[in-house]
Amino acid sequence: MALGFWPCQDFAMHTPPEIRAMSAPLAAALAGTAFAVPLALSASSSPSPNHPATLLWYSTLREPAFKPPDWVIPAAWGLIEAALAAAAYRLLRARPSAARTKALALWGWNVFMIGGWSRLFFKRHALGLSTVAAASMVATSAAFVNAAAPVDKTAARAGIPLVAWLTFATALTGSIWYLNSRRR
Repeated sequence: MALGFWPCQDFAMHTPPEIRAMSAPLAAALAGTAFAVPLALSASSSPSPNHPATLLWYSTLREPAFKPPDWVIPAAWGLIEAALAAAAYRLLRARPSAARTKALALWGWNVFMIGGWSRLFFKRHALGLSTVAAASMVATSAAFVNAAAPVDKTAARAGIPLVAWLTFATALTGSIWYLNSRRR
């Protein structure tokens, strides 16, 4: 059965109640952590007027020519987190299995690391460690896509933008680290 990307489509109608792992409202609430966790972890360290020291530090960094305008990054993350929320919803509503548990564990780890990366980069100014973290997130996000595929192909496809963005983010972070490695 071919289902659309968004979890609000008629997925529940096509899933018999005896194989549903979680109610739709609870699955939706837990899927919302794709937004809440990164926001909570990065809120205390983002370069914003609420954090003038971080904003000043960030504004002094040398950046590679391929860095997108600042507004693109949160916009991209918003779309990626929406896709991750959709993936989580679909996985949480899927039949319980070891494969589902593995996919959800990898999903959770990636969601946690999205916010954790912000703390490494913006709060600790750990450019090298941030690069390593971003690279490891490429691996764990690819593992999520791979683990989710046998459970729900649409959920797996929803993770592909994360893998692509993290690949770009690793190159960007590594370039910023390189361009600023002699500062201190």
